[in-house]
Amino acid sequence: MKLICPKSNLLHGVNIVSKAVPTRTTMAILECILIDASTNEIKLMANDMELGIETKIEGTIEERGIIALDAKIFSEIVRKLPDNDVVIETDASFKTIITCEKAKFNIVGKSGEDFSYIPLIERNECIEISQFTLKEVIRQTIFSIADNDNNKLMTGELFEIEENALKVVSLDGHRISIRNIELKNSYDHKKVVVPGKTLQELSKILPGGTEDMAAIFLSDNHIVFEFDQTTVVSRLIEGEYFRIEQMLSSDYETKVMINKRELLNCIDRAMLLIKEGDKKPIIMNISDGNMELKINSFIGSMDEEIDIDKEGKDIMIGFNPKFFIDALRVIDDEEISLYMVNPKAPCFIKDEANSYIYLILPVNFNAANN
Repeated sequence: MKLICPKSNLLHGVNIVSKAVPTRTTMAILECILIDASTNEIKLMANDMELGIETKIEGTIEERGIIALDAKIFSEIVRKLPDNDVVIETDASFKTIITCEKAKFNIVGKSGEDFSYIPLIERNECIEISQFTLKEVIRQTIFSIADNDNNKLMTGELFEIEENALKVVSLDGHRISIRNIELKNSYDHKKVVVPGKTLQELSKILPGGTEDMAAIFLSDNHIVFEFDQTTVVSRLIEGEYFRIEQMLSSDYETKVMINKRELLNCIDRAMLLIKEGDKKPIIMNISDGNMELKINSFIGSMDEEIDIDKEGKDIMIGFNPKFFIDALRVIDDEEISLYMVNPKAPCFIKDEANSYIYLILPVNFNAANN
């Protein structure tokens, strides 16, 4: 095999597919990036058996072929090469010469035939969504997936399509994040759980242009995302996702309208007094026109007041401050509405159109100590 391509193209492609190289594996071939120049285009590929990424790059194929190169070494070499054309040559024994200007590397590759190719998924109905929207939806929900594997379903996100509406849901047992998106076209009803890892890696490589579209295809076991020259294929998480409808009551006893930036900054300041691992709640004491926020920790205490508009009853309620910050950071609205029933029931942060809903469970606190 012999191919020539600009370093910038090669590096861009390597950075994209590297997201699917496993950190730990017993299969050495999976630690490789596959360079496939066996047809008229140059494809780079990586696959950890759960997530596979393939991207096409521009270049010249002088001699067709295919080689698997150790991802770590190959990506480091490419990164440190001069900004010029890179020549990659391989021989029958998989010896690989990488040349750029006066730099020349000799490394040993592996047979491309042994590589685990990305599964071919039948592309039935194509769901179209703007890259910007897809990237935003992931950013606005991914923080509330569970980070341990105790419940596999909690480590993924629900993608549910009903006609022209896409609903994305994540939860970890303490909070729920929901985004509702209107799609341009209508589709058959579909409901899948996509691994959080897939979505995190996808959001890193999605350019996110408002005019550029991404295509989504679903099969029984896989989801495919296609955009620009890149294809991402991921296994789905099996199982019935949690029924969250009964938790989404629209009843409330207290409604608070508040400036998002003020609330976020205030809770952020309060976090200065909390050490990693401390479970100190932030207490919100809500009365007419005023929200008093207090925190009491081993380091010290803080209280601050914010002007609000309130409907309904006064309430004193405590929350994990981090959960509140996570939700506030991804909401773009200047003014937000909080809905509460009582100190033991969840708080909802949502807009009028229900395009976003964040549910946060309160925590118990001892009022005497705060």
